[in-house]
Amino acid sequence: MIIKSPIITEKASFLREKFNKYSLYVSASANKHQIKLAVESMFGVKIAAINVITVKPKTKYFRGIVGRKKQRKKVYFSLIDGQKLDIMSV
Repeated sequence: MIIKSPIITEKASFLREKFNKYSLYVSASANKHQIKLAVESMFGVKIAAINVITVKPKTKYFRGIVGRKKQRKKVYFSLIDGQKLDIMSV
């Protein structure tokens, strides 16, 4: 499964309202082309532009034990004019 979950933050809601840009967490191994095809087929919309960001894993310490967070990939995309998307249905 390529699409994991929507990003629900203040920044994401601001981008969605003002600029019609949507954001999702996706699989870390997916590329732009695969993500675009998955979003278009799942929601039935056309993507105008897509930006992919890889979030590097962080090192965390808990009671002297070293751990690492997982690597994640975020995608920001905009739709063709006149199209809307219900992002919470993911």
